[in-house]
Amino acid sequence: MREPGIDRDTLLEQLSARQALEPDVHAAKLFGLVYPSGRPDLEELIAAVNARYLFGNALNPFRFPELAGLEREVVDSVASLLGRPAGERPVGAMTSGGTESILLAMLAHRERARRRGIERPEIIVPQSAHPAYAKAAHYFDLDLVHVPLDEHWRADTGAIRKAITGRTAVVVASAFCYPYGVMDPVAEIAGAAADAGVGCHVDACIGAFVLPFLERLGHDVPPFDFRVPGVTTISADVHKYGYVPKGASLVLHRDDDWFELQGFLYDQWGAGIYGSAAIAGARPASPVACSWAVINHLGIEGYTEIVSGLMEVVSKVRSAVAEIDGIELVGDPIGPVLALQSETLDLYAVAETMEDRGWYLNKLTSPRGLHLMLSPGHAAVVDQLISDLVEAVKTADGAPTPQETARYS
Repeated sequence: MREPGIDRDTLLEQLSARQALEPDVHAAKLFGLVYPSGRPDLEELIAAVNARYLFGNALNPFRFPELAGLEREVVDSVASLLGRPAGERPVGAMTSGGTESILLAMLAHRERARRRGIERPEIIVPQSAHPAYAKAAHYFDLDLVHVPLDEHWRADTGAIRKAITGRTAVVVASAFCYPYGVMDPVAEIAGAAADAGVGCHVDACIGAFVLPFLERLGHDVPPFDFRVPGVTTISADVHKYGYVPKGASLVLHRDDDWFELQGFLYDQWGAGIYGSAAIAGARPASPVACSWAVINHLGIEGYTEIVSGLMEVVSKVRSAVAEIDGIELVGDPIGPVLALQSETLDLYAVAETMEDRGWYLNKLTSPRGLHLMLSPGHAAVVDQLISDLVEAVKTADGAPTPQETARYS
């Protein structure tokens, strides 16, 4: 720590210089990590709400009952969006992100399994599932059982049925998955889970704020939410396609009595009862308030309009990819997450060329390829993106080079 401190103007200059060395989160050149809405009015609203709640703490609902009320309204709104009838008791909580939401869902399923006498329960996940399930297994003394994907890059329901044992606590389905943007057959997987008397968690961290509005736009969306018998918990990120800054996700439960399984209460100290519904104790208030503001500002009509424009961007990119010899989509993605593969082109070399042009595409290892998470903000740059992609492919003629490590984005 410095003595004396640095003056304000110098600090801001230093931060500007350092930030300039990283990708611009407002330039629509990233494909994941950030999700630009392309709506300056929405960002202005978020900035105003964030300033109001910047120093708030969502730990104590009794000290800040209105903030707790905002969280409850967010939870109820998203639960309703995802097909759960309104109830009197809490059905979930806001968390810091999809990983924490998944951790809490796995914790609740572990507790249910232990009540059935299973000392070390299992989680069954498809190969496309998020690493958060492995983290949950590591943290909570669970065993992780991987099952393969089918020929369409979806979870293999038959393999899941065979993998279920007397130790299974929960099976997992993605709606839709991060690597390929494809929908797992949720109804089939949830049915297999229900037949075995185990839970089914739907990872809708990416799809929760896309799929319901695709359905309203007339797209064929396979059933994936609480309308599906057997689905017991859902995770949903507001800070992805809900267009709220980072730190906003939800874990939701079908049954009223499951919520208590994710909570923690403690009174063996001198400061009274301590309780929290999430892993964190002190929690920032801004993600709660911003989520409430954006969800209420946009409403069903606003989100539907945004998704409609987003799918126009997706359609342009998909059409362009279809015209490029040697590149094809992985599976049949339902929304704005696209994976590209090639047997004749080195797509990692394409990615490097694109980065030289200022585009930060992500890399996949299985299959070896490229990964794009398109956002509404890409509408302003999609034509240039396509033009640069076509030119980058021309410079990458030749077979793929030896395997290189790709990093999650």
